Parts: sequence; C-alpha cells; structure tokens
Amino acid sequence: MSQWKQIQQLDMKFLEQVDYFYDDNFPMELRQVLANWIESQDWETATNHEAMATVLFNNFLIQLERQCTQEQNFLHRHNLKRIFHQIQLRYKANPQHLSAVISNCLREERRIISAASMQEQGPLEKSMQNSAALEKQKNLDNRVAVIRSSVQLLDQAVKHLEDMQDDFDFRYKTLQLRDPVERNSQNMKQEVMALQEILNRLDYKRKEILSKMADVIKEIDALVASQLMPELQEWKRRQQIACIGGPVLTGLDQLQNWFTMTAQSLFQIKRQLDKLGELIVKVTYESDPIPLQRPQMEEQVKYLIYHLIKSSFVVEKQPCMPTHPQKPLIIKTQVQFTTKVRLLVKLPEVDYQLKVKTTFDNTRQFFIPTNNTKVMDVEESSNGCLSVEFRHLQLKEKKCMSGAKGNEGPLTVTEELHSLSFEAMLCLQGLDIDLETCSLPLVVISNVSQLPAGWASVMWYNLLTDEPKNLAFFSNPPRASWSQLSEVLSWQFSSFAGRGLNKEQLSMLGDKLLGQHISYNDCQVSWSKFCKENIPGKSFSFWLWLDSILELIKKHLLPVWIDGYIMGFVSKEMERALLKDKEPGTFLLRFSESHLGGITFTWVEQENGEAKFISVEPYTKNRLSALPIADIIRDYKVIADGIVPENPLKFLYPDIPKDEAFGKHYNSQPNRGKQQRFSSTHTVTEMKLQKQTMFFVCPYIPTILIPISLNTTPPPCSSPEPPLSPGMSHMLSEHISAYEIESVMSSL
Repeated sequence: MSQWKQIQQLDMKFLEQVDYFYDDNFPMELRQVLANWIESQDWETATNHEAMATVLFNNFLIQLERQCTQEQNFLHRHNLKRIFHQIQLRYKANPQHLSAVISNCLREERRIISAASMQEQGPLEKSMQNSAALEKQKNLDNRVAVIRSSVQLLDQAVKHLEDMQDDFDFRYKTLQLRDPVERNSQNMKQEVMALQEILNRLDYKRKEILSKMADVIKEIDALVASQLMPELQEWKRRQQIACIGGPVLTGLDQLQNWFTMTAQSLFQIKRQLDKLGELIVKVTYESDPIPLQRPQMEEQVKYLIYHLIKSSFVVEKQPCMPTHPQKPLIIKTQVQFTTKVRLLVKLPEVDYQLKVKTTFDNTRQFFIPTNNTKVMDVEESSNGCLSVEFRHLQLKEKKCMSGAKGNEGPLTVTEELHSLSFEAMLCLQGLDIDLETCSLPLVVISNVSQLPAGWASVMWYNLLTDEPKNLAFFSNPPRASWSQLSEVLSWQFSSFAGRGLNKEQLSMLGDKLLGQHISYNDCQVSWSKFCKENIPGKSFSFWLWLDSILELIKKHLLPVWIDGYIMGFVSKEMERALLKDKEPGTFLLRFSESHLGGITFTWVEQENGEAKFISVEPYTKNRLSALPIADIIRDYKVIADGIVPENPLKFLYPDIPKDEAFGKHYNSQPNRGKQQRFSSTHTVTEMKLQKQTMFFVCPYIPTILIPISLNTTPPPCSSPEPPLSPGMSHMLSEHISAYEIESVMSSL
C-alpha cells in the first residue's frame, strides 16, 4: 500500500496534523494527483544535489502538466493550472528548495503513520494532545466571542449616547436663542425641566457605558493574563517538542485568531474612548464621569494593546539549514540557513514598511555577513498575517587578534548555546511598539562531524527546559528521567526513519545505558553519561552509537526498517533465547553493539540436538553501499570445506519465509551481468565452538564481496592468473590466501 493511501486511512486527529504541513509551498492537491510518482523519487538526495534537483523539478512540471491535460473536471483542471504556474515561479530559481519541501512532507507523513501505529503514546506526547487542552481551547473561543459581542454592544451604546447628546445639545442651544423676556414663563420653566431630565439621562448613560467598558477591559485583561499568554507559552513549548521530533506543531492559526480578535476588541474600545473624548468637547458638566474615568481607562487600553502586539511577535520557523531539515537549531558556519518570524495580530491598516532586523549574539564573535534586514509582508502568508522569511542567512566567525578560534572555556563547542534575535519598530495609532523576539538556543558548528553532538545538545535542552534564552544551560545540565528520554529517542527513529521504537527495543537501550533494572521509568540519566562518556569497553558514547545506527537506517536500511523486519535492539543473550527453539535457518537482524553503524544477522542451526548460533561480521555503510541488505540476505552463502555453498537463511524470526519478508526489496534483475554475493572465508567445520549450557555460540564469520560472472561458458583464457581483474585480485589477496581464492572460485 502506498504511503499516501496509508495516510488517508488514519483517524481525523492524525489527518489534522497532515493538513498542517501542506500549504502554498506544496499544496495537498499535488500530493494527491502525483502520489505514486512523488513516492518513487529520491527527494532527500536531491536536496543536497543541485543538478539532480533541477532534473526532478523539470520532471515534476512535466508530470503536473500531463495531469492538467488529462483532468476532465473543468474546475480541477483550472486549479491545477494555477498551481502549476505558482510552483514554476516559486521554485524555478531554486529547485533544491522544492526537493527539501517534498522530502520534509514525506518524512512527516512517515512519522505520523508511525505514531498512529504505536499502541501507546509517551507522557510528553499525551500532554500535547490531552482532552483538557481541547476544553481550554473551546473555553477560550467562547470568551473571545463573548468579549467581541460585548464590544459590539458598546458600539451601539456609544452611538445611542451620541444621539441623546445631539438631542440635548440642539434643545439647549434652541433654548439659549429664546427671548430673555420669556425665560421666566411657565413654558420656559417646563422646557428647562425637560432639558434637565435629558441631562440626567445623559449622565446616567455615560456612567453606564463607562461601567460596562471598564468591565470589558477587566475581562480582556483577565483573558490575556489567564488564558491567552499561557496558550502562547504552550504553543512555544509544543514548538520545542516538534523541533526534536515530537508531534507536528499545530495551533498557530488558532492562536492568531484569538490574538487578532482580542486586539480588534481593544482597538474598538480605544475608538469608543476617543468618541467619548469628542462628546465632552460639546457637552460637559460638573461631576461629568467621562473626564474623571476616561484617562485611566485609555492608559489601560494602550497598555494592553502594547503588550498584546509585543507578545504576538514570534518565531514561526526556528533557524534550520535546508541541508538538514530534521535537525533545526544547528547552524554550520558559512552554510545558508532559513528562519521565519510572524506577527499574530493582523494589522491591515499598516501602510508602511515594517522592517525586521536580525542580530546574532557575540559569545564567540559570530556575525551575519549577508543582508540581515527584510520587510514583513502580508502576501507571504495565505492567512493574511504579517510575516517575513529569511532564506539566505549565513554565519561567519571573526578571528581573534591572536589568531585563535572557538571556545576556550569549560564547555565544548556543541555545548555552547547562542541566540538569533529579531527586532522591529511598529508605529500604530499613536503607539510606538518595539517588537523583539528571539530563536530557541542554537548550536553553531564548523564541521559536519560535530553534527551528532550538536543534535544531542538540542535534544537535551528542549526536552528539559522551556526557558527561551538560558544560554548557560550546559554549565550545569539537569538530569533526564528515562521515561522522558526514551520517548524522545523513539521520536528520532519515527522522524528520521519512519518507524518508532517499541517497548522491547527501548528496554534494550535502557539496559545498555543504565544497566539492568526492574523498572527504568524512575531512573535518571546524566548529560555526561548520555553523550560524553564512552560506553564501558568501547571507544564511543551511547548517543554516538545510536546516532550512527540512525544514519545507517536512513541511508541503507529504510524500507526494511519501516516494514518492521529489523529487530535491531536486542542483546546477544536475548537473541539466543529467541532463536534456540526455532526451526534451523531462522534468523534475525540486530544492530551491532561493538561497531558504530553496523548491522548483523544471526541464525540458528541444530547439531546433535543442541542449538548452534552463527553471526556474521557486521555490515557497515561501506558494504551496504555496494549491495542492499535484502540482496545480501537473498544471496548469502556459507562455503564449507567439501560442501556445495548454500544459503543458511530460511525464516525471518519468528517464522516468516525469507522471500516473503524481503522479496519486494530484492534487486529486480539479480541475474543480469555480474552479481555480487557474500561468501565466508572460513569453513564452518573448522570453527571453534564455545560450549554453553544448552547450545553452542560461534564467533562472527567474516565476509567479503566477491563479484561472480554468471556466464556458463566463459571465454578461454591463456593467462595463468586467476580469472579476476588485477584490482579485485589485489583486494581479495588482502583478506584471503591465493589457495583459498582458488578453492572458492572452483567451488562456484
């Protein structure tokens, strides 16, 4: 089943997450009409290769144009043509950006499918999606709507007050024009009494309006303090979690709606207060409530507007290098990165350019050599808000006078945190609002080899604190509970590799990091143990080992991992316990604990009623680049002395026939030209077996790649040299003797 069909079968709560990341950059209509073709292309590789991205972009346009011509529905055809021109204009100058966008969408889809397939959510993910949060949002919707309605009623009341005052003003001026002789007449006295009655009603109405206005302002103040700002902080926390692989970030449009409606209510009240100020110019009197109460209320409204708009200036997309879209908040010097800021209050009346300036902290004397100022624009966002995206920022590091560079303090380069700040000045209705916000803490690296350690710092920080600018965090980093950390580690696999970790896999990781415990949930993990200290007996840390496995899956094992055929994280002891009672030839795949980025498989054989386990030397990226893991399993041969080579791998644990599990991943034409197979350079009968209680364990069987010609009638060769190229002959001679080469070739 295609990935897009799997998406369409998900529950509504997961479909809402999918809806979030399909926007004008890549409309969902394109994902629908080109689903199969899109999934068959290597967008991730194209992200880092301009020529490949250009070819894919042109092919994409061809496919889309073909769909336009084939579409029978007039409206759908019209929409596809419109989208075609938008995509062509948007990405013509930068096809790699399209590859990055599509790659990210496919990756997020896999993550959501993985999350939907997990039987149980972790505590962090549950906290992001609980029913109480939904109830709070409904309550906030209602309060904002009630306030909006109250302000509209105040508008009508002020208009009615203005009409009453106009009536009073007309009567009063008419009375002033009467002949002074008539002022003591009975009619005049009655008119004065009527006028006094109107003034009394006018005074009552003014007091009533001011009282209601004060109540609405008080309600808005309470709304902002008790719900709106906490919702903004919760969104920022969800953004942190999304940055490290958690649930897709949603809710910003809803937040913008609340901010905008609240701001509109405040601006409307400000206009009402201005109108009251105009009314007292025409009519005022002793103990008039407007001059007494209006100034204080006006200051309160201005204060609320100022802080509401100031708080609405947020970083919508945290800084991220397009080459590593899944690892935001890591910036490599002299490599472009992008970021986006947004104003959550819609301000259509702004009729001048609102310029945003970016600045970088000076902890290690970094600076931005490119243009660091851009203008916010309504048109850049389909929801009508003001936003600006910086797409071509770069960092450079100043050299010190002594010529030294980098960090000389107690922290490593990847523990040193930085911040990117954004500033703008908004002049609105007599208010000067200095807008300021900053990114989450960044890690700056100068070499890609620092990327794993940098990502560990990003994960640790955003897992354990919601402080936006605690740049000294790693001076004394807190510990993480295993329940927190294990959930984030599972996110890395669902985000990077499309399939998270189950309880058994996480339990093995817990054993490796913490030692065996009855329960890991209460165990605490230190930063040093996670990332800095080497695993006992190894030359690498726990995180470096795990990150190397993620890279191996992402580049060489992805389809098999997504299918769930790699058990992966299982100890040797558990491996033997699982296999010992199985049919001979049953095997499983697990990641090497002794090699960085290695995968091995172990199968069981029965000998004299006892189980014997044979494991191959781990395959690393170099070997998997030459031959996919599925083809290795299909073509694997064990060469025993005097025995015809055979494939010992029959069933994937627990009892899945090998071809049923891996058949769809085999090379489609395995027997054309030269085929590479793996052969053992040791005979099984000569291997020393280590006796255990009920079974035997074999050491790793070393393996090498041997190109084999499948021609049944090889051309005659008069040379006494082996029928191999000089380069291949030299490579083989480094691993095995000439006698063994001859034995292998003759047996084939």
